[in-house]
Order: sequence, then C-alpha cells, then structure tokens
Amino acid sequence: MSQVAEEAAVPVIQLSSRHRYQFFRRLFQHRMALIGTIVLTIMVLASLFAPFLDHQNPAAQDLFNVMSPPSPRHPLGTDDLGRDVLARLLYGGRISFLVGFGSMIISTSIGTVFGAVSGFLGGVWDRLMMRFVDLLLSFPAIFLLLVVLNLLGGQASVGVMVLYLGLFGWGGLARIVRSQVLSIKEQEYVVAARIGGGRTMGILLRHVLPNAMAPVWVSTAFSMGGSMLAEASLDYLGFGLSPSIPSWGNMLDDAQNYIASNPWMILIPGFSITIAVVAINFIGDGLRDALDPKSSIGMQRLG
Repeated sequence: MSQVAEEAAVPVIQLSSRHRYQFFRRLFQHRMALIGTIVLTIMVLASLFAPFLDHQNPAAQDLFNVMSPPSPRHPLGTDDLGRDVLARLLYGGRISFLVGFGSMIISTSIGTVFGAVSGFLGGVWDRLMMRFVDLLLSFPAIFLLLVVLNLLGGQASVGVMVLYLGLFGWGGLARIVRSQVLSIKEQEYVVAARIGGGRTMGILLRHVLPNAMAPVWVSTAFSMGGSMLAEASLDYLGFGLSPSIPSWGNMLDDAQNYIASNPWMILIPGFSITIAVVAINFIGDGLRDALDPKSSIGMQRLG
C-alpha cells in the first residue's frame, strides 16, 4: 500500500475546532486555573517590565541606607547592603521564570522523545532505556552539581542552572509517555499503518506521539513549578546562582540572618515563590481536568 493510500485508510485523531473550543471552554471554566493564569500573567509581565515599574538598579548598593523599612523611595525597603528590595524582586522574577521555563522545555523535550521511542520499540530496547531512566532517577544529581560548581569557581550561571535542572528532570515524564505509547501502539489505526507498510518513524510521529501528548501538557506545568522551587532551594543552600544575580532564592539566602529583626526581607521573596508555584499548579490542575480521559477530547491531540 502506498503512503497516500495509507494516509487515506488510517485515521489520525485530530482535535477538531469544536473539540478545541470545548477544551478551552472547560479550561477557563476551571476557576482555579483561571485565577492561576491571571496571577501568573501579572507576575510575568511585572518581571518583563521591571525597568518601567521600578527605576532602581537591583545591584546598586547604598551603605548609608541599609535595612530601611518601606518608604516612598523604596516601597519594599532595602536589604543588608542597601539594595532596593522591590527592584531585586522584579528582576529576580525574570531569573526564576527563565530557569523554570528553560528547564521545562529541555526536560519535556527529552522525556517525551525518550519515552515515546522506548515504548514504541519495546523489547530489549525498551528494557535498556527504562533501566537508564531508573539509573537517572536514583542518581544523586546534587553531587554532579557540586563537581560542576567546583569547576566553575563555586557558583553556577543561569545557563548552567537551566541545563542542570532540565537534564535531570525528565525521567518521570519519560515513564508517563512510555505507558501512553504502549497502549496507543496496539490501537487498530496503528496496526493498520504497520500493515500498510508505514515506516517506523513516520508511524511514531504521525499516529502515536500526537495522541500521547495529553499528559505531557499537564506535566510541563508541574515541571516548571518544580524547577523554580529547585532553583530557589539551591540558591538558598548556597549551591545555586551567584549571589550577585538577583533571584528569589538569593534573596531568601540574604535574608535568613534577619528573620527576627526584618521579617519582610524573607517574607516578600518567599511569598512570591509560593504564589507563582501555586498559580502554575492551578493551571496544571485545569489542564488535567480539561483533558480528562472520560471527556470527548481527553487523551486526544492538542495542536
């Protein structure tokens, strides 16, 4: 059977305009997902337009005005080096969202491809690839980070942090995608494509992977929030970004010695991290409910 005949005979599940409308309608009817989207959008825009919202330099030090309370000049006060807390908060959001989004893209790409190939090939290849995932999940990645930091002089750059979190954060998603592919590849339209002489890569990309993407969309949301928390935790422990980089984790690290005397220094970045991650998780919950397998669009291709 020719490729044209194969494409005519084998259905590919697509998300019709009606189903697409139903998906977005159900997504935005999810109250918490809508709230999360609004809050996250405001936080991202505030970070992107930081120079217009606060004209202070986040790295500028004023040793004559350290630990000052909120004032018209410094709406959120200053830290122990006289740096404007609001400016560091806004610019720190850029770093946190960049790390979360960048590592999410890397981990999602690797996990999706690895899991799809493993599940579709099956047999020995599947067992070998899954044992590699088991090794990755059990490997104490913090030790590798310490080695890398030692080679880099003790502190990581934003690019290194993104790569680190992305390269060690895809194992769970690979398992999820593999389980979806194992089920989908036994469906009639996939079997028909094989019988029709379709090439392995073509079948995987055209018929299998698009229909296994529903859990991937949900995982990406939770992955972004997890990466932001991991970056902040590493900064707080002193294993993350350079202290000169304004990030929410570094702000927490700077404020830990002033919890009693100046609690706003630790409450402000801590509250920001919490709100951002909760908003992302609300969006993930909304995506999961909108792509519920029992619905008319569940587990179908989004795109």
